[in-house]
Amino acid sequence: MPTPPDAPRPLLIRNACLPDGRQGIDLLALDGRIAALGPGLPAPEGCEQVDADGWLLSPPFVDAHFHMDATLSHGLPRVNRSGTLLEGITLWGELKPLLTAEALIERALQYCDWAVARGLLAIRTHVDICDPRLLAVEALLAVREQVRPWIDLQLVAFPQDGLLRSPGALAQLKRALDLGVDVVGGIPHFERTMADGTESVKLLTTLAAERGLRVDMHCDESDDPLSRHIETLAAETLRLGLQGRVTGSHLTSMHSMDNYYVSKLLPLIAEAGVHAVANPLINITLQGRHDSYPKRRGMTRVPELMAAGVNVGFGHDCVMDPWYSLGSGDMLEVAQMGLHVAQMTSQAQMQACFDAVTVNSARILGLDGYGLEPGCHADFVLLQARSCVEALRLRSARLLVARRGRIVARTAPVQSCLDLPGRPSRVDWTLAR
Repeated sequence: MPTPPDAPRPLLIRNACLPDGRQGIDLLALDGRIAALGPGLPAPEGCEQVDADGWLLSPPFVDAHFHMDATLSHGLPRVNRSGTLLEGITLWGELKPLLTAEALIERALQYCDWAVARGLLAIRTHVDICDPRLLAVEALLAVREQVRPWIDLQLVAFPQDGLLRSPGALAQLKRALDLGVDVVGGIPHFERTMADGTESVKLLTTLAAERGLRVDMHCDESDDPLSRHIETLAAETLRLGLQGRVTGSHLTSMHSMDNYYVSKLLPLIAEAGVHAVANPLINITLQGRHDSYPKRRGMTRVPELMAAGVNVGFGHDCVMDPWYSLGSGDMLEVAQMGLHVAQMTSQAQMQACFDAVTVNSARILGLDGYGLEPGCHADFVLLQARSCVEALRLRSARLLVARRGRIVARTAPVQSCLDLPGRPSRVDWTLAR
């Protein structure tokens, strides 16, 4: 990533369509902000102009749940042969003593390059604090500063081995926060007992309230319907006045819970203003491993949460690490898997899945100045699609990515140049079947 110039020149995007369906829209970026939005905008002197040709202009993608300290480490020190969650956790434990700051930074920066090229400009990443050296914390703090011109990188202090289960984890988590980590994390279902899990939720939410920080917990990433720490998390959110600042990630046990209990749980989550994050690629891969048939899908109840008024985002979670050997940083792939697993195939539901990797996840991170309105940061991605649903269908090419009004990535349009009798020489890829 080269060093950007001090001030971007004015940038005018002409003739775009927007996620809300408006067409023929121009966007003017001045001094890193959206100065104007509408049809037929005049071009300032010296302005760079880009003809969007009617393609979709979207706010940038946002990943609400990721593990950048582990990314691109697949095969180190060995491959996860079973492909299971628990072997992945064991393998990460084997890898941690072998980690170096240099390797962590190199892999993280490589992933950030991928992210920018795909229009992913904001990432919340959990970072393991159970290593007393806090090696990964210090490495990702350095990465956060290095990528700040291109990516909003938010760090979560994550006690991977359990806050109470891992000796010294609470003290190390506090040290990580003192160093500048942004969010308090947790993993209550990985504690030795349900009671310990409940205690960890109370300790961590109280700590966040005392420090004025957000909370994001791996919560109930299990097929066990009795794993109900999200209930405690929502109740503590209300007790401590943390509404809007707390996120429950994964919530996969909800997929196995009976409907009566969920009918009580959903209003509690909504009342507490707790955000929810599903990780479709990883939830569908890791959950249900003890089932024969019928086999549970594992992902949380996304449409039901949305219908209850809960803000739901999607995360990529893993890319080429001990838990998942695939992935590329493409949030359209995440959203497309989400709509399939959740069977959200109405037009409105598919739009909601697009929102889950853009505006909904931006709310979870609490991003300032996010969106396509005058005054917002001039961060956006031009997709080779005519609508959000079409972008999901095609996992469209990112024709242009802009950060603070500066173009940071370009991709040539996908097209066919076959010379077929009776056919145009260039075929509109969006119409291909």
